[in-house]
Amino acid sequence: MAEDFDVRLTEKHYMPDPSYKQNSWVGDYATAYQDFLKDPERFWDTIAQELHWFSPYRKVKEWNYPYARWFIDGKTNITYNCLDRHMQNSRRNKVALIWRGEDDTERIYTYRQLYREVMRVANGLKKLGVGKGDRVCIYMPMVPEQIVSMLACARIGAVHSVVFGGFGAAALNSRITGAGAKVVITADVTFRRGKSIPLKHIIEEAIINAETVEHIVVLRREQHQPVEIHREMEVDFYDMIRGAGADCESEVMDAEDPLFILYTSGSTGAPKGIVHTCGGYMVGTYYTTKNVFDIKDTDVYWCTADPGWITGHSYVVYGPLSVGATIIMTESTPDFPDPGVYWRMVEEFGVTILYTAPTAIRMFMKLGEEWPGKYNLSTLRILGSVGEPLNPEAFEWYYRVIGKGRCPVVDTWWQTETGMHMVTTLIGEPMYPGFAGKAVPGVVADVVDKDGNSVPPGTGGFLVIREPWPSMLRTVYKDDDRYRKYWTTIPGCYAVGDLAVRNREGYIMVLGRADDLIVVAGHNIGTAEVESALVSHQAVAEAAVIGKPDPVKGNVIKAFVILRVGHIPSERLKNELLYHVRITLGPIAMPSEIEFVQSLPKTRSGKIMRRVLKAQELGMDPGDISTLEE
Repeated sequence: MAEDFDVRLTEKHYMPDPSYKQNSWVGDYATAYQDFLKDPERFWDTIAQELHWFSPYRKVKEWNYPYARWFIDGKTNITYNCLDRHMQNSRRNKVALIWRGEDDTERIYTYRQLYREVMRVANGLKKLGVGKGDRVCIYMPMVPEQIVSMLACARIGAVHSVVFGGFGAAALNSRITGAGAKVVITADVTFRRGKSIPLKHIIEEAIINAETVEHIVVLRREQHQPVEIHREMEVDFYDMIRGAGADCESEVMDAEDPLFILYTSGSTGAPKGIVHTCGGYMVGTYYTTKNVFDIKDTDVYWCTADPGWITGHSYVVYGPLSVGATIIMTESTPDFPDPGVYWRMVEEFGVTILYTAPTAIRMFMKLGEEWPGKYNLSTLRILGSVGEPLNPEAFEWYYRVIGKGRCPVVDTWWQTETGMHMVTTLIGEPMYPGFAGKAVPGVVADVVDKDGNSVPPGTGGFLVIREPWPSMLRTVYKDDDRYRKYWTTIPGCYAVGDLAVRNREGYIMVLGRADDLIVVAGHNIGTAEVESALVSHQAVAEAAVIGKPDPVKGNVIKAFVILRVGHIPSERLKNELLYHVRITLGPIAMPSEIEFVQSLPKTRSGKIMRRVLKAQELGMDPGDISTLEE
């Protein structure tokens, strides 16, 4: 396979105000990265020493390819570092969590209040017979009890498996049975766009033939008409903790004990149970939260992700709480009751760091500048992006309209499997639209050919990680062969499954999944590149492209396009878009067909499911669509 994608690399970049670098935790990126390379184990040891260990580790790392162990024989508990540690300093009465409901209801927890609530729920779970090593499935909406339940499990050494509250019964059943959950924690309803959506009946269907489940804990939110509790198996959330003491010592966990299992979204095949461990994951998420977002004690931090995904685990719950941040959480969707809801919250709460997805940014772009323009966003100092590549046009809009041309944009590349940020542009460094950035200090990333050889700038290849890192997955639950495949697909490397290219400055642009490659007349075309070209046209809000079999060219490109408000589908506009792609990328990348659509199939985390489009186009079975957003 030829990996030369003939990518056109822009030299355009933005420089943050020098004060960002001067005041950042990292300082100069090049210096920090060289310090890491000089002595990687000392680098990670220094970070780990900032956290509490009940017993010190005797060695930083053991690496027996493809298996790594970190912080050998160290004993800790991640909740001690997220909660107890802050009881002993000025953060005791600092606000830890601000929750906003769809109806504008607010709930606020200080670190002391969160600490006590976690211990009560931990004791409640103990009453149900949950102990170290037991698996607990958490299937809840974005409410404070979701975070409390995660922390309570970790407190007593139970392994949580959080399932996004939008999944249906079949997907939920596969995750409950896959993990062998002893207890399931859920809610009666979630609220979405002003409607009450039942959850409990989904659980009731999902636990059929789930023989390991002994109890279902139900958070009853609709007090005016409470859902019935079947006492033989079910227990009310607050009945469970009634009378439970607010004192629960944290279980002493080995650094390599499992912390959680998280099933991947399935957008690249059957869901995999990714296993993360207590010590390495704790160190990796603490380090990246502090340094990538440059979090200070005065910051108000808002990551819009659901804890049902890895972003929510690492950068809503464990990372921010370990650094003692004030975090925002909401059940609201970004366009209900109107498209100003997020910007109103930024203004009201004085949000300083906003971390959201390119899908949301492009949705806001589509709706125009009017909505954010109504609100005072001057408290924002750092913007982040996560979930998929941030195309240059979305970067420009985010930087200009939301950040007013003054906030650094950290476009983060990482995965469920990596646990923490791997590639980004650290605070104060030049920002190249479309390029995530460079490997964070602590990570060795490269762009290689199929044999693992580095490729030169401007040449596309496979993104890989060359050395182990603390928060790496340890295995795929009950399927270690799938784990080994990550390390054996490309010799000597962890293969992430993404295509990428570097510019001359060493910045990495992620082009899309390796399986999102379209070969047209012998030329490799990355879907992300064509989609980015289409979205750079003023009429286009979102685009997805697929390859269709062609007897002459092997494949041709078909594009599905959502237009911005105020633009109407027409043959003239189709021709404009074809010409625009021709000029932007060249004739080889021109779609042979453009279809205007109102929506695109996406996972609930916002990733476009191109295989669903392709299956529909070719009359094929789309496969696992349990993660498809309605």
